[in-house]
Amino acid sequence: MTAAPLPPVAPEVTATLVEDLSPRLRKRLDAAVTKLGSRPTHRDGDTVTIAVDDDTELRLHAPGGVVATVDAITCGCLLAPACVHRAAAASAAPAADPAPEPAAEPAAESAPDAAPDPAAQPAAPTVPDSTPPPNSTPSLGDTTPPTAPALATAPPSTPVTVPAPDEATPAQREAAAALWSAGAAVLEAGVAGAGAVAQAALLRAAHTARLRQLPRGASAALSVVTLLRAARAGDPSYRTADLVTALAELLGTAHRVGTASGAELAAVRGRARRPYSPDGSLRLYGLFTEPVVTDSGHGGARTWVVTADGRLCTVGDVAPGGVGRALGVADRIVRLGDTALTHRELGRAGLAVSGATVSPDGRLGAGKGVKAVTARGAAWTEPPLAALWETPPAEQAARALRSVSRYAEPGGGGSDLLFLDIELLGAVGESGGTCLLARCDGGVPVRLAVADDDPALAHRDNLMLLATAPGTRLRIIGRLVPAPHPRLTLLACSHPTGESTVDLGFDRLSRADLPNPGAPVHSAPDRPGGPGAESPLHLLERRVEQTVPAGRAALGMLGDVTAEARRLRRAGLPTAAGLLTALRASAARRERDLFGRLLPADTDGFAAHWLAATRYTASVAESLCAAAWEPGPAVPTHGPTEATAPRPAGSPR
Repeated sequence: MTAAPLPPVAPEVTATLVEDLSPRLRKRLDAAVTKLGSRPTHRDGDTVTIAVDDDTELRLHAPGGVVATVDAITCGCLLAPACVHRAAAASAAPAADPAPEPAAEPAAESAPDAAPDPAAQPAAPTVPDSTPPPNSTPSLGDTTPPTAPALATAPPSTPVTVPAPDEATPAQREAAAALWSAGAAVLEAGVAGAGAVAQAALLRAAHTARLRQLPRGASAALSVVTLLRAARAGDPSYRTADLVTALAELLGTAHRVGTASGAELAAVRGRARRPYSPDGSLRLYGLFTEPVVTDSGHGGARTWVVTADGRLCTVGDVAPGGVGRALGVADRIVRLGDTALTHRELGRAGLAVSGATVSPDGRLGAGKGVKAVTARGAAWTEPPLAALWETPPAEQAARALRSVSRYAEPGGGGSDLLFLDIELLGAVGESGGTCLLARCDGGVPVRLAVADDDPALAHRDNLMLLATAPGTRLRIIGRLVPAPHPRLTLLACSHPTGESTVDLGFDRLSRADLPNPGAPVHSAPDRPGGPGAESPLHLLERRVEQTVPAGRAALGMLGDVTAEARRLRRAGLPTAAGLLTALRASAARRERDLFGRLLPADTDGFAAHWLAATRYTASVAESLCAAAWEPGPAVPTHGPTEATAPRPAGSPR
């Protein structure tokens, strides 16, 4: 038999199967998941069969590609249907995304892409009750999680009504409390202890949240499950920082449901699908085309266009296929109306569109009512494109930070692109490789990194070739990389000869294109300058990340943090020092009863301290990034950070 991937399983199916197991079988569930992962599988139509042993088979029936009911998983062992195999199979399979809402307008992309990582985004997700300017550090506010006495007791089957826009319903508060509890339990146990049972609790909470109109919380819970499974399976693409972000998004969203109101509550609830709204007739001017290659194996192209009034929009085509598909799609016809332009041609031409639909993040819909014909484009030095380069770099960076923030409000709009006029200085060595050093208007040094290292794409070769032409002036487009020094991934540039433009992922430059080929390569020290370059913020970030793999108890045993707190205070980060001290104390605290027996740990209190520290470090890092783009002398670390940072409620000074 040939190996076949398991079909996605609906979250409520996995949760139900795990909940129905006896306590004895739950203890054996993780071992059963591991065992099933090594057994042969094969697919026959909509059914995937797993050979449990020589005499027993387990079947997952997935009509439409998803296992949607408990009865769709059957086992031939003597203990079925009360065996551990069905729950193990569901726990080993990917968690299915919730069913999409049919009312949403289909996007031009045939699958979700992952810009700006490209990993969204997803994505991504401003602590936690407002959207502050990037040079301020917002407060967590009241970090007390939702508590059971304040919650309604309606069962999950209670009919759901759409709540008033200015307050959460009791059922939504109850669902948020379940999300908080499931997330706090993962933080308590760490990756090592968050097995199939803990994941099932997250899946149940996600399912309930979706039913009660909390799609943002449901999506965050599913992201945590996916990352936990990747971590436990040793997936090489897994990063602890991703799980930190997902857990903080889950806990922060769950907490805010009970405190937010009005427009903020609408953002906390989220949307199940990206809404597309009519935008009438649009005159579009091509800007550039970039390849899209995601960790999930999708590939394609995204073309950026600008409307007559200066808005950025995208037309994309992304589907399973990886880098090979990305290279092929660039020369395919754009799926928008009746145009005959390819993606690469549209990046330098124009379109006149009628019946246009646009999502909040600028994606153009490709519905049947959309009509498009080819029109004249514009050079980067002509309106309306030239206006993109007129905004000062610091203002562009602040705008981009609001878009790429780790906890940005979904659907908040905005672009992570920067448009700069630069002078090339040459290559600069870094611990992770080599990047291109440049100076933008205002004298700010900028590091230009490769957008994608895949050798099939032209990014790396083009960047290294440009590094041999110091003194060359270019007009560039790059994607902001949040860092304590100005940094972009380079996407497109004006041609070094001044003619046309270059899509750096697809077009390949040659030495003949350079005005001074063969010039010596510039070298620079590996340590970037600017505000935050010497910031000891990593001392708190390290403790936040250490919690996730091994859980609260491991952090409590790491020893005294007095020296680290003292160093943070000397650097002008007293809030960070207080959060570190409180986090370590909360991790180590265990109360005893009158007989000296240990009481259960305060998981909610520890989760609140961890969430405050996580959101704080993200906000300070973004503040340092914004300050680095300001022209002039370096800003002290404690200037734009601690001076404007309200302290989370209850945190020590």
